[in-house]
Order: sequence, then C-alpha cells, then structure tokens
Amino acid sequence: MKYNLLTLGELVKIKYGKNQKKVESVDGAFPIYGTGGLMGYATDALYDKPSVLIGRKGTINKVRYVDHPFWTVDTLFYTEVNEELVIPKYLYYLMSLLDLDSYNEGTTIPSLRTETLNRLELDIPDLDYQKQVLSVLDPIDEKIKLNEEVNDNLEEQALALFRHYFMDFAPYGGVAPSDWTEVSLDDVCTRITDGSHYSPADAPESPYPMYSVKDMETYGFNASSCKHISEEDFRKMQKGDCVPLINDILVAKDGSYLKEIFICSEEKDEAILSSIAIFRPDTNIIIPEILLYLLKQPSVRKDVGDNYVSGSALPRIVLKDFKKYRFMLPPMDEQRKIGSVLHSIRMQTKSNIDEIQRLSSTRDALLPKLMSGELDVSSIDI
Repeated sequence: MKYNLLTLGELVKIKYGKNQKKVESVDGAFPIYGTGGLMGYATDALYDKPSVLIGRKGTINKVRYVDHPFWTVDTLFYTEVNEELVIPKYLYYLMSLLDLDSYNEGTTIPSLRTETLNRLELDIPDLDYQKQVLSVLDPIDEKIKLNEEVNDNLEEQALALFRHYFMDFAPYGGVAPSDWTEVSLDDVCTRITDGSHYSPADAPESPYPMYSVKDMETYGFNASSCKHISEEDFRKMQKGDCVPLINDILVAKDGSYLKEIFICSEEKDEAILSSIAIFRPDTNIIIPEILLYLLKQPSVRKDVGDNYVSGSALPRIVLKDFKKYRFMLPPMDEQRKIGSVLHSIRMQTKSNIDEIQRLSSTRDALLPKLMSGELDVSSIDI
C-alpha cells in the first residue's frame, strides 16, 4: 500500500469555534459542542459538513467526528476537510491515534495552536483504501452507537418510572400513602463519605487505578484516563475506606456535581479520590436502585445546587449537609415492586456496556494495524 506524507494543513482548514451565547436556546436544533462534549443546542449551525473537532484549550487529547450540522465553542477547533485527499471519518480515526498532549503549548491550561497542528505530518493512503478501512471500522462504531442509544432510552425509562411512583405518587392519587416514611439520606445509608483527600504519587506501571471525578462517565469509570498507585498506597486507601464496595453509589461531588452517578457492580482493586462521594445503602432499608435513581433526578440536582453546594470557582457538595436531604420511602414490599424493574433495567444497561467495551477493545486493536497497512483489510471478518 502506497502512502503520501501530507501535513494536516494540506488536508484541512482549521477553524475557530465561536461563543455560543447568542445562538443557544432550549428550542435549538443544532448541537453545541465543547471540549467536554455536548453543551446544549443552537438555533443556527456554525458548519454543516462532516468535520473533525480538535480541542484548542483544556482537553486537547481527544478528537470528535461530527457528520451533522453543529456549533462549536471557542475552546474547540473544527475542520473543513479536503475530501479529495481524505475522507473525514478516516481522518478522525487517524488523528485519534495521535498523542496531542505532546504538542501542548499552554502553561496553566493545555493549549494547541493552529500553526503547530498545520505542521503535523500524516501518512494518507488512496481513497479506495480509506473506504476499505472504514468498511471494517464503521460497523463496529455503529453497533457501539446503537448500544449507547439503547442505554440512553433505558435510562430515561428508569428516571420516568421512579418519578412516576416515588415523586409524583401517581399510582396513589398524587399523595404518598400513610405507610410511607419520610427519611434522610443518612437514615438509609450505612456510610456517606468521600474518597481520599490525599493523592498518592502516580505509578503508571502499577495495576491499581486511582479515579477522580474527571474519570467518571455515565455508567462507570474511564480506565484509560486515570492515574495508578503503588500497592502500598492502594492498601492505605483501602484501609481508609476509599475503595468502593458492591452496591456503593458513586457520585460526582466536586465540579460538575451529580453529573455522573453510578452503582459499583463488582468489587475491584481500584481507589477513589475526594472529588467522588460514596453513598453506601443499607439494603435492609432501601433497594440500591431506588437510591440511585433518586440521586439521578434533575429536580434533586437543582435542589442540591440551590442548598447543598459551596464554592464558586470549584463548586462542591457539602456532604455533612446533603446527608440530611429528606424524601419519602415506601415499605420494603412496595420498594421491591418497582425496584425489581429498575434492577432489570440496570442489568440490561450493564450488558450493553460490557458489549460496548468488547467492541471498543476490538476496534482499538484493529485501528493502528489498519491505518499502517500492517493488517490486510480483506482478511478481516467482524
């Protein structure tokens, strides 16, 4: 396979995103992307062709492919791709292999400059080979996307079901039955705490991950972005109860508080830092999924922001206050009726996540070999 060595500046025009405030609207139809992902919706699109988005400030080591009209904020570059030389999706895969952090030119905030990006050199095969590579990778990504959409739908169903029974009391005439009890979070948990306030030194070769709030995703931790610690430090954190147990509910406490919340489904040798809170449900009092979907409710997040958060530059939940948060809880028999449905939804979600991880591992293993031509595309059967 013959490759042409081309600069990124020959392949694309790098464009700056713009401030979204004038176009952002609850009625907007066009996604607004920032370095952290989707930020909202706009009434106008900044660009309407397939593009690779590159972080300009902040998170610079992730690229995103977008094939629909969109808006980007000014911390992101978007690209106008010369499709006579490279297919936008192929360029996205190729750039995802780059370590863009190594081109950082910021001091306090990681930053990339257009001049630096334009000089990047990339091996580009002919368009026919690019299409062959995409014929292998695209079906994997489509299946991943489908599973993610199914999970989003399941999550909405679970949130709506919880709200219907436990907040609107719809099956009970809009009023909590007399045998329900008003309880606090402290009443239904055996422990409410946060992770370690001491951050041990990074030990990249160690098998013990250490997670902070930045490593949290919708249904679990992103192991590719975290630090690792020595066995000695891990044992100290384990002794300090900074290692999650089964059924612990892990909550983003600092920064984007309550943005990510999930249940620990299995015990692993992994530790957490203080930016993550642990809510350990007393399973004799409350079914874990009921506590989970209570904490996930948007109305609870608003209440927390209004009453249980301190700090402006870095807002954080004040746990000693939040543990007093009160809600209505039915007897265990009534909990089980809905809790079993919520549990089934969570298990289906977990199954989809497991498949996503398997597919992602397959794709990531294939990607560099396909891009380099080391692997014959025609020999692959996915």
